[in-house]
Amino acid sequence: MGIVKRDDVQLFLDQFHTKMRVFGIIYRDDRGKNQEALEKLEIIPSYRRVVIESLRTEDYVEGPVVDTLNKLGEMWVFGRDVKNREVYIKIMMPSTICQTICISFHLAEYPLEYPFKK
Repeated sequence: MGIVKRDDVQLFLDQFHTKMRVFGIIYRDDRGKNQEALEKLEIIPSYRRVVIESLRTEDYVEGPVVDTLNKLGEMWVFGRDVKNREVYIKIMMPSTICQTICISFHLAEYPLEYPFKK
């Protein structure tokens, strides 16, 4: 896709949030570190949705990244502060199924860089 602009991120988020509100979101809770993060952050699983619904362009870290593993489309990475801890969030909006997908929602393993944060 080349260089990602703020407008590209905003367009993705607008489309993602709309699709999520209409069709819902699937969480990859089969991944241990996602489940572990909920415990470490002491949040209930449904709180993830609140965090994801509040993602903004400034939270953008990386993407779109091609999903070579499942081949469902493009993944986008965001970071967000949850209870004073940096959380790594990887989401996607596959064209093959109705729901959106949250692949990762766990504590960041390294400091994230936010190209649109001032």
